[in-house]
Amino acid sequence: MNVGHAGRPRSGHHGGNRSLPVRDRGFTYLGLLILVAILAVTTAASVQIGVIAQRRMAEETLLAIGIEFRNALASYANATPVGQNRRPKSIDDLLRDPRYPQVRRHLRQRYVDPLTGRAEWGLVQAPDGTGIAGIYSLAKGTPIQIGNFEPPFQSFAGKTSYREWVFSGEDILTETKPH
Repeated sequence: MNVGHAGRPRSGHHGGNRSLPVRDRGFTYLGLLILVAILAVTTAASVQIGVIAQRRMAEETLLAIGIEFRNALASYANATPVGQNRRPKSIDDLLRDPRYPQVRRHLRQRYVDPLTGRAEWGLVQAPDGTGIAGIYSLAKGTPIQIGNFEPPFQSFAGKTSYREWVFSGEDILTETKPH
């Protein structure tokens, strides 16, 4: 038996891990690198799925807020006193109708755009310039949902920008008569 320093038997291996031959240590290292790569890909995919899920929820919230804007625009028009403008000049007019001396609200609150995080909205002016005909998100980007919209929003099918999702009460006006 070949005896080395301090009376320990010598092995043919050098380095820190003496329990594995050099050849096996290389395979272990390669296996560890592959495992780290798989974990990185899985983590990146999970983050991407989370981002998409969050954006889908924001789109659903935007559609719910859109229903509120749609109903508020129709309510404003239907509550118009004789001889007054049927369209609000601003979103503030929906929050407190200036045509009445007492407080009259068509919109309960100033909504924050769930896609931008701001309470700023795009406004579509009526062709005759009498006020707001529609409201839309100022978010940049392409919607995830491009089909299978509920009846009030079926016209959003195939739209490639959130700015094309215009919330208007025009279709409700044809269903109800003004007071």
